[in-house]
Amino acid sequence: MNKTLEAKLHKNIFLDYFHTFITNLNMQSSIWVLYLAYCGMSLAQIGLLEGVYHITSMIFEIPSGALADLLGRKKSMAVSKTCIAISCLIMLYSRSFWLFALSFFIQALGNNFNSGSEEALVYDSMKAIGEEEKYITVCGRLNILIEVAQGIATVAGGVLAEYSFYWCYFASLVIALLAFLPVFGMTEAPFEKQQSVGNSIWEMLKDHFETSIGVLKKDLRILRIVVYFSAVFAAQTLLFFYGQQYFFDLGCNKIRISLIMLQYSLFCCLGAYCSDKVFEKFGRRIAVIASFFIAAAIACFVFETAWLSAVMLSAAGFCNSLLYPIQSSILNGLIPSEQRATLISVNSMFFSVAMILLFPVAGFLADEMGLGKVLFGIGCLLVVFTFFWRKKIFD
Repeated sequence: MNKTLEAKLHKNIFLDYFHTFITNLNMQSSIWVLYLAYCGMSLAQIGLLEGVYHITSMIFEIPSGALADLLGRKKSMAVSKTCIAISCLIMLYSRSFWLFALSFFIQALGNNFNSGSEEALVYDSMKAIGEEEKYITVCGRLNILIEVAQGIATVAGGVLAEYSFYWCYFASLVIALLAFLPVFGMTEAPFEKQQSVGNSIWEMLKDHFETSIGVLKKDLRILRIVVYFSAVFAAQTLLFFYGQQYFFDLGCNKIRISLIMLQYSLFCCLGAYCSDKVFEKFGRRIAVIASFFIAAAIACFVFETAWLSAVMLSAAGFCNSLLYPIQSSILNGLIPSEQRATLISVNSMFFSVAMILLFPVAGFLADEMGLGKVLFGIGCLLVVFTFFWRKKIFD
């Protein structure tokens, strides 16, 4: 490899740090539930809109990953930024359920095009320069940047939302456009593309899917790991999003909620920072230990006490962020480069399936029973799931 290309691939890592930070300054992530409630949506409707998002993700996740593998990860990331900007624009001027659904659909497409592409580009850049063993450290740093940016966005979003939801979504639109800048500076990482005998893009996708499915069948460890972490991350994501409404129902204003979420983000930063060190000491056992802690934290929301729930939310966030780099490192170590974006997208698709099953049902039940009782039930289910699935990720 020539020195110029090697330098550009090194640069990809630092550009992705910049890209990750800007992207996660998106303020809507901390207030969208409150915004939809403000616009007249019930918890059941909010659950359905989240369902639209994840149904879209489930349908388009693998095709978007395959297109990234076949046509290029950088192009896929550029398409992602375009979709996110359009989604923010629609949210800014929408007031109906169906327009919100359209926005969620486009946002899901945007995240589909980015999810496998970004991770694959960074990992293959490191692999090409012989530094893939450092990936878990880079992934940990990326997760720290995610949490720092989300912490800033949470506070800024809460303050802006207290004044006007309009300015919050306008800022999100500007941030989505700024995220184009680091993507334009990236260099496509070299990897061996799958050769296809088909002449059309559909034939290429078909051949690529068949090869990717063959990889999954050959190594069932990938599928077991994907299923396990998808369930854990879905439960934690539900806690984070419905937590906005939960604290609002307890009498917290938007600024206080944003401070609770800032505390959550700080503990997430700590979890991401500790990830490689904890994994080095405990190995895969930490995946089970952390999952039990997340389940217990979610169950504690049944007490409907603001300070206790804030502490438990932070504890769950710490454990969740601890697991992200670990899962990513384990999966990337098992996946071949030519199917990397596709199989990472399979991972995202399973997460979407878990969210489709969990989020709308939780919303409907919460309208009837209250969020506290629903979260207690989810925590109990996660304990049972972790107990029965724990051996499968060690095989």
